[in-house]
Amino acid sequence: MTMLADDSAVMTKARELCAAIADDERFLELQKQVETFLDDDAAKLMYQSVHERGSQLQQKQQSGVELGEAEIREFEGAREELLANPVAKSFLDAQGELETLQRSIGKYVGLTLELGRVPTADDFAEAEGGGCCGGGGCGC
Repeated sequence: MTMLADDSAVMTKARELCAAIADDERFLELQKQVETFLDDDAAKLMYQSVHERGSQLQQKQQSGVELGEAEIREFEGAREELLANPVAKSFLDAQGELETLQRSIGKYVGLTLELGRVPTADDFAEAEGGGCCGGGGCGC
């Protein structure tokens, strides 16, 4: 039996983790915030506009074009307006929290695969900045 077989212990635990996430009260709140945003056409349009404008400015900057003060002010004003919209702000906060959760779980599983055991708090601290592959100079 492989670890990826549907009835393996690993896949059973993966489904249990997914069920725990899906049933978690905070996750349900975050999901509701995302759904509220998706139902708000004005907030979505505002978000899309700011996101596209930010991408355009970043592309200009990466290609060596100096950004003008007026276009920076215009972007910052639109961004502030977006953050003042409670639906959009809740969406952005929820999106950030969900991405952090996903990264954290991925890091936990990744370290487990790398170390061959359940990582400790010290393992995470070392991976964050002090250990060989976490920022040290071992040639990894």
